[in-house]
Amino acid sequence: MLLKTVLLLALASQVLVLENGLLRKPPMGWLAWERFRCNINCTEQPSPLPLTSEQLFMEMADRLAQDGWRDLGYVYLNIDDCWIGGRDAKGNLVPDRKRFPHGIAFLADYAHSLGLKLGIYEDLGNFTCMGYPGTTLDKVVQDAQTFAEWKVDMLKLDGCYSTPQERAEGYPKMAAALNATGRPIAFSCSWPAYEGGLPPKVNYTLLADICNLWRNFDDIQDSWRSVLSVLDWFVTHQDVLQPIAGPGHWNDPDMLLIGNFGLSFEQARAQMALWTVLAAPLFMSTDLRTISAQNMDILQNPLMIKINQDPLGIQGRRILKVLGYIEVYLRPLASEASAIVFFSRRMDMPYHYHSSLARLNFSSSVVYEAQDVYTGDIISGLQDKTNFTVIINPSGVVMWYLYPIRKLEIPQQ
Repeated sequence: MLLKTVLLLALASQVLVLENGLLRKPPMGWLAWERFRCNINCTEQPSPLPLTSEQLFMEMADRLAQDGWRDLGYVYLNIDDCWIGGRDAKGNLVPDRKRFPHGIAFLADYAHSLGLKLGIYEDLGNFTCMGYPGTTLDKVVQDAQTFAEWKVDMLKLDGCYSTPQERAEGYPKMAAALNATGRPIAFSCSWPAYEGGLPPKVNYTLLADICNLWRNFDDIQDSWRSVLSVLDWFVTHQDVLQPIAGPGHWNDPDMLLIGNFGLSFEQARAQMALWTVLAAPLFMSTDLRTISAQNMDILQNPLMIKINQDPLGIQGRRILKVLGYIEVYLRPLASEASAIVFFSRRMDMPYHYHSSLARLNFSSSVVYEAQDVYTGDIISGLQDKTNFTVIINPSGVVMWYLYPIRKLEIPQQ
């Protein structure tokens, strides 16, 4: 089995893939899948139609442009599965004509006219995960050209109905084909998720030269249990995952659930903070036409977005676990700043967590200031031995943006 894995990775490494220069910061936008899934029955849906349709994406584009999302960085409008109508006589992909009557190029033009970018979905197999025509190896170059002609800005390539050998050949081949079109198309790969997400089956050094972002683990579902399962996997394997993330190549723990049905207010704030400290792509998947002001505040938090988009692009990691249910996460940021997330897995009552910067391995020669990312409160004069207490709600977080304000002079011995 190990020999087979090595041979497949060798096959992949033979394909020359060029750096496309895209996604120097984690991408942000809106994705249809979690909220709207594969709604294709045009006759049974109530109005307004929550279909996987041109109308849906145009309405979400309007909301992204008009409700402040675009200006904060949420610029990708991403189609997921169930858009395909088949292939024409020449083998070119065509959208479902009932649900996308004007075609994908029209939708791309509409998104671009609003200052947005359009993402699209395909699958490296005979079929997509929902049974629509896939991109087999002989169609990779043709489909890449089609996406470029439609002026698509991102491709998510899934891996249902494909073999390990097809994936080892197909993902690098698609990356090269996208670059050969001459159009900048960001490339989101599901490859590692289909290989268990870990070495030796996954070569992350190779992957970073092929894909701009990649799914490592299971699909997220609209529940707190699912959020925790994703987080636990990322933490368990952070020594493998954390070093490979950075500008142009990101680990993707999947969509934000905020604004849907499965998370409480505290859990929604926790997912946003934890995904941000992990330098994750921020893809919302909710109905932007009806989202509450409370959930908009979470997703549109300017300081949170600043941290997520930090130019260093370093993925954070868990640095401490206390009593089995209190965890501390740290992400280094530009200008010697840091993001710290204090996270409670307790479900019953708030927890008073007592600590100091020294316990979190901060320098004794610096005085810091911290801003609470959610409340805006400022905590001044923090030194390494200054004791502090944060009150963390059940399934909740306290998040700090910590930055140095001056250095202390250390007496010479």
